[in-house]
Amino acid sequence: MQKGEKIYFVSDMHFGVPSYEKSLVREKHLIKWLDEAKKDAAEIYLVGDIFDFWFEYKTAVPRGFVRLLGKIAEITDSGIPVTIFTGNHDMWIFDYLPKEIGVTLYREPITREYNGKKFYIGHGDGLGPGDYGYKFIKKVFANKVCQWLFARLHPNFGISLANFWSGRSRIATGSNDAKFLGEDKEWLAIYCKEVLEKEHYDYFVFGHRHLPIDMKIGENSQYVNLGDWIQYFTYAVFDGEKLELKEYGAPDYQK
Repeated sequence: MQKGEKIYFVSDMHFGVPSYEKSLVREKHLIKWLDEAKKDAAEIYLVGDIFDFWFEYKTAVPRGFVRLLGKIAEITDSGIPVTIFTGNHDMWIFDYLPKEIGVTLYREPITREYNGKKFYIGHGDGLGPGDYGYKFIKKVFANKVCQWLFARLHPNFGISLANFWSGRSRIATGSNDAKFLGEDKEWLAIYCKEVLEKEHYDYFVFGHRHLPIDMKIGENSQYVNLGDWIQYFTYAVFDGEKLELKEYGAPDYQK
């Protein structure tokens, strides 16, 4: 990082729900945030569940999101790296976004070091204790055979079917009841402590939880959950010295 540069983190936009119109408002709101972030960004991380559903056929992708994709391409073309993590809703991102808009794609947590500070970054799904049902389903969805079988469906049917189930999710129906469970019960906090037993990290950055969390872990580590861009519109920024969780503010329809 150069002096004055920052690292930005944001996650869980779930574009596509609860309706086309409201999703578009939120998409434009994120683009506004990206325009501000790119002014001093050394790197930008989109930490999973950008889309509420995504599947790439060999010659077709879901309609929409062209403003966002164009903005990301503009940023990467300017030389600012953009890293995307797949989430549990958009794990079927394959090679289209890396090739078309120049992002780096990850499916598992990664480690990075900036200005001597060590980061552990990932979407967060499937980590920590419990949630065995989802962990099983994730393995099914990640299976190459299952992906091949879904790809055999005509895009009009396959994407429509997936969008139907997406529309029944808690995000689409507005039933997001995420509450802080306490340090001893937050599964990602538990996971962070397990990682710290093996290796020190200054910062753990996750999404998935949809609840903004800024928590001290151990003596010298910090766990930040990025919240979402459905209810909270939060993000994290590292200025070279410290990592802060911040609010951007809701778009007009939320106010």
